[in-house]
Amino acid sequence: MTPQELRTFCLSFNDAVEEFPFSPEISVFKVAGKMFALSFLDAQPLTVNLKCEPDMAVQLRETHPEIVPGWHMNKRHWNTVTVDAKLPDQQVRELIEDSYDLVVAGLPKAQRLRLDRP
Repeated sequence: MTPQELRTFCLSFNDAVEEFPFSPEISVFKVAGKMFALSFLDAQPLTVNLKCEPDMAVQLRETHPEIVPGWHMNKRHWNTVTVDAKLPDQQVRELIEDSYDLVVAGLPKAQRLRLDRP
């Protein structure tokens, strides 16, 4: 997955936006004002911080050396995923989608319902 593919996929979700609150180099992808992905898209290797259920986060870290506790994040709820050929693009997409879904699930009901509309 290239940096542009990562950006495009993150922005493909309902109401997703890209912001730069920390610096112009760090893309923060949000839904309803809440972050679901963070990446320095010019970094080598390319990494992305993603929200994750705590038990699943531990399991993923034990299974994949490309997934580690979230850098500069709450390590119980966030993973840093190295996006490279070792981790299939489809799995990276699923992790991004899971992160988005977790954030949406935590929103008030009215916001969740608004996001469910086509």
